[in-house]
Amino acid sequence: MNGRDAYKVSLGQQLAVAAAYAACYEVARYFSFSHWILTGGLRLACLLLMPARFWPALVLGEFLPSLENALLHEADFGPWWALSAAVPMVLLWIPIVAPLRRRWPLHTGQGALQTSTLLIATLGTAAVGALATALELESALLTYPDKWPELSAFTGFWAYLLGGYLGALTLTPALLALHERATQPARLTWAAAWHSRLGRDVVGWALPLCIGLAWVATAADQDLLRQMARMALLLPVFALALRHGWHGTAIGGFIASAALATTITALLDPAMIRCQAVLALGISGTLVISAWLPRRKAVVSPAARAGR
Repeated sequence: MNGRDAYKVSLGQQLAVAAAYAACYEVARYFSFSHWILTGGLRLACLLLMPARFWPALVLGEFLPSLENALLHEADFGPWWALSAAVPMVLLWIPIVAPLRRRWPLHTGQGALQTSTLLIATLGTAAVGALATALELESALLTYPDKWPELSAFTGFWAYLLGGYLGALTLTPALLALHERATQPARLTWAAAWHSRLGRDVVGWALPLCIGLAWVATAADQDLLRQMARMALLLPVFALALRHGWHGTAIGGFIASAALATTITALLDPAMIRCQAVLALGISGTLVISAWLPRRKAVVSPAARAGR
């Protein structure tokens, strides 16, 4: 294969990755809202997992949906908003993720997840995304100052920060866990996933429990009962973490966060935002502990055996 043929293959791979990413991005954006931004989780997972040579494909794959969205809503929010909204967010995230990947690898030499790297990347990219989106909102408010008097860029920033952080915690750890299981020597298949302990626990009790709690929160007439059901969604996360480590936290966090999102009654509802903030803190802390404990046991066990 000569150099020109190699370039053509590389270009084809870039376009294929861009198309796949654009399709996944559209699906994630469809289910997202201001304080639950799933596109951030998809974007961060791709930046952490994919080789840097494929990052241009991510830029292209995100630019096309962003441009389409900007053109469709330019009349609603103004030309300055459209100009800023057309810029792919992944372009702003690459300067955050690239030095993190160089200085602090995502995994240790033994293959264990470095949750500090993951959470720093999650918080840093969420902050950049929140600032950029708040500036987009400010440009729309300046263009039409009397159209949305109840909105402000300052309030929007904190909603976008929470949405970006929780959205990343919803998708990124789950995708990392699935990737780690898929790259193990034992081939990951639907049958293997179904017969695994984690798969049985998710289908057998974690998923039904989250669905039931979400139904209670949706059907409840009393605010206290609704909030208690929402807060109880952390229990499956803790239980899966105890049984399956950070993989359990990742999958449990995904299920609990998705279940919580289904209970939303209004955008920027203070009660909902408080529950999302508690869930984000709970998932973050459980990720750190569930990834740290196995390494701690591996260090302590030889010393304990030597003392016998």
